[in-house]
Amino acid sequence: MDMIDTLLPWAVTALAIALVAAQGVANRVRMNRMEAHWRQRCDDLGRELHAVSSGSMGVGRRLVACEQSLHRLSGALEEMRLNDPLRVPYDEASKLVELGAGTEDLMNSCGISRPEAELVSALRKGQTRGHEHAGTDEIV
Repeated sequence: MDMIDTLLPWAVTALAIALVAAQGVANRVRMNRMEAHWRQRCDDLGRELHAVSSGSMGVGRRLVACEQSLHRLSGALEEMRLNDPLRVPYDEASKLVELGAGTEDLMNSCGISRPEAELVSALRKGQTRGHEHAGTDEIV
């Protein structure tokens, strides 16, 4: 019994040390697995971030190209509007109506047909009446 009493504490201590060591090894294995998992997850997220940022840069380039195209088209449209040979007689006719010209005067001065002269005259007179009544809040 004497030998059992002396060896038992050593055996329990050795068993406890072995269990702690086994637990340490198991924890290390688990930590290595978790580290590999999170490293893989970080790599996946890095690739996804790269793909998203590359895509957004592509969209940004296309947006800039669209803005440049829109600017060119706006300029071309404005130039066409300003250089429209048909627009000049109507602008001139509108000014003449403001000065009191009649339909015959518009036809002779601007080279436009009677219906066009009547239309310009009616539109211009309608705009003038609209400006006169713009400040009134009359209920009809």
